[in-house]
Amino acid sequence: MASLAKPAEGAGARPAPSVSPRKSVTRTRRWVAVLFLLPALVLLGALVVYPIGYSVWRSLYDADGSGFVGLDNYGDIFSNDSTLTAVRNTAIWVAVAPAIVTVLGLIFAVLTERVRWGTAFKLIVFMPMAISMLAAGIIFRLVYEQDPDQGVANAVVTSVHDAFAESSVYPKARPNASVSDMKPSGGGSFTAAGTVRAGTPALIPLVGIAPDKLPGTPEDARAATGSGVTGTVWLDFKLGGGGTKGQVDPGEKALKGVKVEAVKDGTVVASAQSGADGTFSLPAEADGAQLRLPGSNFAAPYNGIDWLGPTLVTPAIIGSYVWMWAGFAMVLIAAGLAGVDRNLLEAARVDGANEWQVFRRVTVPLLAPVLVVVLVTLMINVMKIFDLVYIIAPQPSQDDANVLALQLFLSSFGGGGNYGVGSAIGVILLLLVLPVMFVNIRRLRKERHR
Repeated sequence: MASLAKPAEGAGARPAPSVSPRKSVTRTRRWVAVLFLLPALVLLGALVVYPIGYSVWRSLYDADGSGFVGLDNYGDIFSNDSTLTAVRNTAIWVAVAPAIVTVLGLIFAVLTERVRWGTAFKLIVFMPMAISMLAAGIIFRLVYEQDPDQGVANAVVTSVHDAFAESSVYPKARPNASVSDMKPSGGGSFTAAGTVRAGTPALIPLVGIAPDKLPGTPEDARAATGSGVTGTVWLDFKLGGGGTKGQVDPGEKALKGVKVEAVKDGTVVASAQSGADGTFSLPAEADGAQLRLPGSNFAAPYNGIDWLGPTLVTPAIIGSYVWMWAGFAMVLIAAGLAGVDRNLLEAARVDGANEWQVFRRVTVPLLAPVLVVVLVTLMINVMKIFDLVYIIAPQPSQDDANVLALQLFLSSFGGGGNYGVGSAIGVILLLLVLPVMFVNIRRLRKERHR
C-alpha cells in the first residue's frame, strides 16, 4: 500500500486561501436603523425637545419676551400667593390621590376574584375611564351642586340628616307684625307681649309663605273654640286677596305642626302643636302665660355640605379623580394578580394564616412591582391635572383649588398674559416629574435584568 506523504512545508506547499473578514452587521446596516428612527427622532425633537428648550429659554425673559430677566420669574413664582397655593395643592394631589386610587384598585382586584359577577363589576368600575376629563368635570360639577334638588351628593346628605333630625316646616314664615303682638325674642323665636286667658282663643296669624307653596294639602283654617287655653295658627293671606287681617277668613289655610309654648317668668310651662285645622289646645297651667313660637318652627332647612367651598373643594375634586382612575388601577393590578402563583397562597393558608395575613404578607409583596407601576404612573398623571380643577371649581373658590397646571394656564392664557412666568411654571413641573420618571426607568431596567 502506498503511503500518503504529508506535503512538506516550503516551496512546494499550497498556500492557504485568504478569507476576507466579515463586515460588522451593525456597521453595514446603521444607515437602515437611522432611516427607520428618523421620523421618530424628528417628531421627538419637534414635540418634546424643542418645546422644552424653548420653555427654558422663554422663562428667562419678561412677560412679552423683550427683556432678559434671568431667574426673576422663578422668584415671582415662590413669592406669589396664588402660585404657593398651587404648589401646596399639587403636593396634596401627589400625596393623596395616587395612594387612594392604588389602594382602591388593589381592594377591587382582590375582592372581585371571589365573586361570580366580578367581570361585570370590573366593567362598571372601569367604565369612567371611557369618559373624558371634560365630561367628568361637568358631571361632578352637577353632583356637588349646593341645592339638594340638583346636587346628588347633597341630596344624599340631606336625606340622611333629615332622617335623624327634624326640619322646620315653614322656614320663611313670621307673625303678621301689623296685627300680631308677637315680636322677635332671640334665637329665631317670637313671643307675644300679652298673656293668654282660658276661654279667649289666641289668634296667631303668620305670613311670608305663598299659599301655593305650603307643603302637602293644607286644610282651611278654623277658629278655635272651648273653655280652655286654645288658639289658631294660620296663614293670614289667600290667593286673590280679601278678608280681614288678623281674623280667620274663609279660604285661608291652616298651618299644621307649628309648636306653641306657654312661658311664665322665662320658663316653659306647657307646649302643644297645631293640628290639621290650625287649632291647638294647652293645659290649664298655661292660663296667664305668654305664648311663644320657638325658632325651630322657622329654622332654615338643612341644605347639605358646601362641597365646592374653600375648605372642601380640593378633596371633592380628588374624589372625582378617584372615581375616574380607580378602574385603571384595578385592571392593572388584576392583571398582575392573575400571574401570582396560587400555590404560595395555598401554602400560607395550610400553614394557618388567615385571609388578612395572606393578603398582607403574601399577596401584597408579590404584587409590589405592579403596585409601584400604578403608583408612579398616577403620580406623574396628577402633577399635570388641569381639566377637573378648571371645570369643577367655581370661580369664588378656584384660587383655593389651584394647582400648578392651572396656574400655568391662568398666568399665560387666562388673562395674565405673562408667558415668562407661565414658562417658568412649566419648567418647574418638568423638574418635579423628572425624579419620578428616573425612578420608574431605573425600576424598569432592574426588571429587565431579572
